[in-house]
Amino acid sequence: MKLSSTARMIIALVSAVVLGLLSSRLAPDATVTLSTVMQTIGKLWLNALQMTVVPLVGALVVLAISNAEHAAASGRMTRKALMVFLVLLFFSATLTAVLAPFLFNLAPRSEALMHALIGTGNTAAANTTAPAATDWFTNIIPTNAVAAAANGTMLSLVVFALFFGFALTRIEAARAARLMDVFQAVADTMIVIVRWVLVVAPIGVFALVFAVTAKTGLDMVSALAIYIAVSIALYILATLSMYVVVMLAGRDRVATFARSIVPAQAVAVSTQSSLASLPAMLHVAAKSLEHPLRVPSLVLPMAVSLFRLTSPVQYIVVASFIAWTQGVHLGPVQLLIAISLAVVVSLGSVGLPGQASFIATNMPITNAMGLPVEPLGVLLAVDTIPDVFATLGNVTGDLAATSVVAKGEGADASEADST
Repeated sequence: MKLSSTARMIIALVSAVVLGLLSSRLAPDATVTLSTVMQTIGKLWLNALQMTVVPLVGALVVLAISNAEHAAASGRMTRKALMVFLVLLFFSATLTAVLAPFLFNLAPRSEALMHALIGTGNTAAANTTAPAATDWFTNIIPTNAVAAAANGTMLSLVVFALFFGFALTRIEAARAARLMDVFQAVADTMIVIVRWVLVVAPIGVFALVFAVTAKTGLDMVSALAIYIAVSIALYILATLSMYVVVMLAGRDRVATFARSIVPAQAVAVSTQSSLASLPAMLHVAAKSLEHPLRVPSLVLPMAVSLFRLTSPVQYIVVASFIAWTQGVHLGPVQLLIAISLAVVVSLGSVGLPGQASFIATNMPITNAMGLPVEPLGVLLAVDTIPDVFATLGNVTGDLAATSVVAKGEGADASEADST
């Protein structure tokens, strides 16, 4: 029986933890050398993923701006839906930015883990300090977009991509379409490379986790458990907040909404896919909640293609975890960067294949906050565990957004004629 990529990743993670613990106890001297070798192998694998991030993120942001612009031009309800998506994304990002650092700082931190996660040769990364507000505002617009891409300065790169994407919607349509085809081809090509690299992901994950576990012992296990617990807690909080949104701004009574969306939530939990949950969401909105058919027919496909409520939650939790392990205090400027980038990157991330999206979408936020990106390879291995709660939050957010858009919308003409 062929194992899924998720199963292979989990097996690699568990094996690395067990063998790392045993090796450090039974042969500590040999383990030091072996850990160095494993760290190098893991770094090579992470570098292979990292090399695709700049062209992939740049292309995805441009494509997202173009898709949103075209959607907004198609009608009032579409513009209303886009505004609701943006408000909810900023809400989930801000909520996480406030709570994630606080929750992580409640737990004890290991100094050994700090150096093991980033490698002994990169201890300078552990001394990250928040950039001054004046420096942040000065550097937000790149003087040289090519240099920003070459240096991996993700915040400047994303800002340039935003300008480029909006400008692209203002030139002659035929030329814009040809250029959009190029960006789509770049994105598709990078995704192919990412898939190639992910074929050997179990090896890369094993090497990284073994090296860290051998050096830190159970500190690694406890840190990952804390990461998973905080991720799940904030995914659940984001999900519950959607009921408050429905109560304050939606068309439906909260009790009715909560009871009616359970079938769609069940599909989300079982499939871990918002796209696979779309038919159930359409049925719930049109039949159980009795929204005018034109509203869910428009809003829900848009939500699946443009809106993931929990994406900013993941990005900021990941960055907050790395900051916690490195003993870095996240200041207001860094959190502002995280919130802004998380919303922009989330709009371009939808449609990326599962594990490919983790590195491509988390690295820009982590990099822009001045944090080391090396721990991302380790976190990739455990992301499948809280992902079920992320999908639950996304589906609940899609239906809550539909309820908000449906408020004030009258019945469909065919329904009105029949009553």
